[in-house]
Amino acid sequence: MDNNTIFMNLQDLQKKEKHEKIKNIMREVYQALKEKGYNPINQLCGYLISSDPTYITNHNNARALITQVEREDILEAITEEYIESM
Repeated sequence: MDNNTIFMNLQDLQKKEKHEKIKNIMREVYQALKEKGYNPINQLCGYLISSDPTYITNHNNARALITQVEREDILEAITEEYIESM
């Protein structure tokens, strides 16, 4: 029998869930932009820099999806993912 105590930080768990939601949304938005023939990286950067949702297509509800999360949260998740992959 394992008597080790596992400590779970609720904030860490919530952050992980939020980042997973962002990752899924970004994947769907990326795919929608690609399907419509846009350069997804350029369009996403334009949106993140300007906050203008018209950079994101309405195809497959992509614009509504990306506006479900704050741009700052998207940037935080992207930056964290990038730094951790180094």
